Amino acid sequence: MRRPAAGRRRPATVAALLTAGALALAGCGSGADSGSADGPDLSVSGAYMPQPVSASMAAGFLTITNDGGTAAELTEVTSDLGEVTVHETVGSAMREMTDAEVPAHGELVLESGGNHLMFEKLTRKPKQGETVEVELHFAGTDPVTVELPVKPATYRPPSGH
Repeated sequence: MRRPAAGRRRPATVAALLTAGALALAGCGSGADSGSADGPDLSVSGAYMPQPVSASMAAGFLTITNDGGTAAELTEVTSDLGEVTVHETVGSAMREMTDAEVPAHGELVLESGGNHLMFEKLTRKPKQGETVEVELHFAGTDPVTVELPVKPATYRPPSGH
C-alpha cells in the first residue's frame, strides 16, 4: 500500500503486516502482546527481505501469528525505505490487497510466491547484512515495529514461514 495522505487512513491489511514485521524484528519467533486479554495477541516470525535486484522495488516476507481470541486487521505498513503495500499473487499476476486480516488463533503468511510486502520508490537500495525497519499498523492496537534482515537475493528460508 502506498502511504496515505495526511488525515487519510489505509486499509487494515497493511497495518497488520507492519505490526507483524515489527514483532519479527524485535525478536524473531518471540511473542508480543498487542491487545487486551480477549483481543489480538500478535507475534512475528521469519521476517526477511531478499537483497533487491532493482533500484526501485523490493519485497519483504514474514509471518504474523495471532494467539488472541479476536482477529487483527492490518491497516497500513510504513517504512522510511519507500512506499509499502501488501500484495497477493493470483496465478502469475500480483495485485495490491485491499484488506489483510490475521484471524483469531491463526496467522497471516507473507511468503515468496504468495502474499508479500511490496516496497516501491525506494529511497535507497538495501544490501545483504543490513536491516530494513517497517511499522505494522493494526486497527485498534499500537503499531508494531519489525526489522527485516536483508538476505541474499536468492535466499529461501529452510523451512518456509
